[in-house]
This record gives sequence, C-alpha cells and structure tokens, in this order.
Amino acid sequence: ILANRMDGVIREMTNTLLRAGRSAVLNTARDFSCAICTADNQLLAAAEGLPIHIFGSHMQAQAMCDFNPDLREGDCYLHNDPYTGNTHAADHTFLVPVYIDGEHLFTTVVKAHQADIGNALPTTYMAAAKDQYEEGALIFPAVRIQRDYKMVEDVIRMCRSRIRVPNQWYGDYLAGIGAARVGERRLKEIGEKYGRDTLKAFIRHWLDYSESRMVAALKKLPKATLTNSGAHDPFEGVVPDGIPLNVTVHIDPDAAMVDLDLTDNIDNLDCGLNESEACVGASTFAGIFNSIDPTVPRNSGAFRRVRLHLRDGSVAGRPSFPHSTSVATTNVADRLINIVQAAFAEMDDGFGLAEGGVGLGAAFAVVSGRDPRHEGESYVNQIHCGSAGGPAGPVADGWVTYGIPVIGGLMYRDSIEVDELKHPMQFAFVRVVPGTGGAGRHRGAPGMEVSYGPKTAPMDVLWPCDGTVHPPKGVRGGEDAQPCRHFKISANGLEEELGGIAVLKLVKGEKVRGQNSGGGGYGSPLERDPKRVLRDVLERYETADRARDIYGVVLTGSPEDDSLAIDQAATDARRAELTAAPAE
Repeated sequence: ILANRMDGVIREMTNTLLRAGRSAVLNTARDFSCAICTADNQLLAAAEGLPIHIFGSHMQAQAMCDFNPDLREGDCYLHNDPYTGNTHAADHTFLVPVYIDGEHLFTTVVKAHQADIGNALPTTYMAAAKDQYEEGALIFPAVRIQRDYKMVEDVIRMCRSRIRVPNQWYGDYLAGIGAARVGERRLKEIGEKYGRDTLKAFIRHWLDYSESRMVAALKKLPKATLTNSGAHDPFEGVVPDGIPLNVTVHIDPDAAMVDLDLTDNIDNLDCGLNESEACVGASTFAGIFNSIDPTVPRNSGAFRRVRLHLRDGSVAGRPSFPHSTSVATTNVADRLINIVQAAFAEMDDGFGLAEGGVGLGAAFAVVSGRDPRHEGESYVNQIHCGSAGGPAGPVADGWVTYGIPVIGGLMYRDSIEVDELKHPMQFAFVRVVPGTGGAGRHRGAPGMEVSYGPKTAPMDVLWPCDGTVHPPKGVRGGEDAQPCRHFKISANGLEEELGGIAVLKLVKGEKVRGQNSGGGGYGSPLERDPKRVLRDVLERYETADRARDIYGVVLTGSPEDDSLAIDQAATDARRAELTAAPAE
C-alpha cells in the first residue's frame, strides 16, 4: 500500500510539472523526472522517471546533506553540478528535505532539463566544449534557493541575467519548486495518517524487499562473464577516430551479484562527450534492468546487488575536472545502455536485447533565434519531434516511439502544432521510414524522419548526433539498423549531406531533413513468421524488397488494392536459398 502511495506522490509531482512548466521541453516533451529519496540518501521510488535522470538521485540528495549542515524544514536546493552527483549542467534538480514529526525522513527530487542554461552557444548540448568553463553554464552545487519557504532572490537574479529566455526559465523554475513542494505536502499527509515509525519501518522493508526481488532475478541467470564493445561516431576535428567503449559483465547467480567493469575505457576527452559519474551508473544500471525481470523495483535496494567498477579520469568513468560533460545524458550513455543489454544477449537465446536506435539529431535539436511575432523576443527550446527505433528483444519487436536508449519510451513526442505555435518554425513532415529497423526473428523498430525550417527570421539549429557511422547492432543473428542521415536543404531544393554534429543557421526557405536510426534486430530474419512480415509491409514498417531479400518472404499482389499476399512456395524456395548461401 505504501509503495503505491509513494508512486502516486511521484505521479502527482510529475503531473504538476507537466502542466505548470512553461517551456515546450517540459510541457510537451516531458523531459524531466521525479523521485523520492530517503533521509540517509537512498533512492526509494521513481515511478515513471527516466532512468538516466533518477538512478543517480541519491547522489544529489547526499550532496545536499554534505554541503548544507544547517538543513531544515522549508528549504529547497538547486543542484546541477555534474561533479557532485548530477547528470549534466542542463538538468536543474530541485531538492526539498521533507520532515515528518520534526525529523528529516525523505527528500523529494525534481530533475528538469532546461531549454537554456546560459551556455556559450544557444544549446544545452555543447559537444565541442573543451572544458566546463567553455560551456559557460551557471553551476549550482546544491545551492539553497528557499529558506523557510521563501525565495532566495539572489539566485533568481543571477539566472535572469545569464539565461537567454529569463521569463521562460523562471516559469520552469517555479514549476520545478512547485512539483517538489507538492511531493512534500503529500508525504506529510501520509506521515499524519501512518506515523513516523511506520514510515521508517516501510523504508527498511521496501528496500530489503526490492533487494530480495533482485536476488531472485539474478539467481535465474546462468553464471557468465560477458564482454562487449561499441563505439561512438567520430567527431571531425575533435574525436577523429570516434570513442571506443568496452564493458565486462560478471554474473554470479550463486551470490546474486553483478559486477560491471568499465575500467578498460579511454581517458577523458577535450570535448563535451565525457560521462559524468551519475550518467555512467544510470546508463549501465538501465542496461541491466532492461535485461532482467521487469517487475523488480528500481531503487537502492536493487542497486545493492550491482558493483560498478570505474576508473578516474575516463570518458566512461569518473571525470577529472574540468572536463566537459555537457552531452553526458545521451550519446555515450546511449552506447553504454546498448552494449550492456546486448552483452546479456550473448548468454543464450531468450536473454538481453539488441541495440536501441541512437541519434540526438534534427528531431531532438535545440532551435533558437528571435521571434518576429513577438517584437523580436528571443526563443530557445529543445524539440523532441521524432524517434529512433527501439531494439528488438527475445519476445517482441522494437518500440516505434522509443526515443533513444536513455529515454526508453518514457518521454512524449512533441506536438508539432505546439512547436509551431511557440516558435516561428514550420514542419514539412514527421514520418516513419520503412526498412530502417534491423531485421530479425523480432525486428527493430524503424526510425523516424523529420523536416523543418524557419518561417521568416533566421533560426539557429544545433544537434550532437551519433549513429551516422556506427548504427545500432543486432544480436543473435539479427541485423543492424540503418544509420542516421541528415541534410541541409537550400531554398531551391538542393540537398547537402551533413555530418553527425551540426551547428547551423537557417534562413527563410531553407530546411533540414534528418533521419534517426532504427533499432537492431534479434534472431535470424529467416525465423520470422511470414505472416508477420506481410503485416510489416502492409503497415509500412518494412518494404517488399527487404521482405524478399532479407526475410526470404515472397509477396504477390499490391497493398493498394488489398491483394498483397504470401507466395508460400516461392517463400520456401527463397528461404532455402538464403539459408544455403555462405555468410558474408
């Protein structure tokens, strides 16, 4: 009962921020997460929060306590420091200590991605930033922003003077505090009903129960040592050879423990693609949770059964200051989720997942400029108007509205109409691209393609896309997905293909067109039920050519007149031919 009450509190916090947030990144895309931590800084509950956001919440609660020995009721703290537990500087986290009968018992946590944080460029993803100073963001290491429920106006003045959209930011700021206070209010009501001692007993029981569920899940796995690797795309002039990534997973079902070893990774880079410690932990833990019993509670009790081995000064470890971690929540984090869950697939058929679609490209760009509809007022926002394809698994196809691995289907896709209402931009299309997911017994979801440009005034468009060179991989005979591709389209319709990471200024008549990657496939495509292949073609997830050439399913007729059907004899012959063909 109390566990569900905690999740209900978090959902009310979530609904508060969704409805009260001012920027589209919050009230349309839902790029935020809420959680509850305990007074001794353990993650207690997270409901529907993004794993990349909330799996490190307890680290930020710990920083709040460490930096503020005079903690008391009525306080609220702002934390966005990636070197003391936060993900990256763009995630502003609001922390409220909650007192029950005079004792600090909980901390409500609201983490909200900001539209602008005062970076040197109008983006919250500074891939080319050489260090944290070059990012330019204001950093708040668990700084008090309310005392006795009253605002500390100094912090507000600092942000208003630095952030490009101060009124929009302030609306989000109030919404974040409001969501955390709603959580405080509801937890106090629960305390009044059940009492402090009952809540303390619940905390102990729930975390121990969660650990026992994790133990049971791990005991079902075979004993194994798994190694896997992947790579982030090259970044011209910064990381010309890309970023190789390695993980070793030791699974000991007898002890019900998992060891994740990421020490075999390269040193920090002079750019914004380094991971923060919070993001390394969150992404690798997400890869594990994606691969085991989905009903295991995601909290610090379950975390007790995972040992994470990191190296100081590593791109996928503990960063050395002042290396930039501006893009820590997406690119390398996506790759870490992928290589961990794909490593589990090495154990046997029925385990793990393929790699999910990556690519924080045009569909996730930060757009900015001046809006002539509002007397040239500045606007900045990160859009979320498309999706990469979800990974295939042992029992299901990939999820079309997956987002990217760190999202895992838990955010919303923007309303195009709202984006056009809030910003002076025009969309040409948002569509699924058939045949871009990895083929398999279960196929990866296809990626989406978007195109847009400014209506009148120039518009800056920035994105740090991965997946153009190294698309997501299939597992257990499943095929890789198609890569990301991006183009700048001139006013006369000529297309110029772009690299992965882009900083563009578009003028009237110009557009961008960007395609996200699909997800990898699971198992041999020749094992897929031909009826499902037929349905894929009818639903335009796949093409008739790929049905024949990859799945070995020969179709006759046409979808236009509802005559499309399977030629069973030709299919049997084609699959026999593909089975006999030597592997490339």
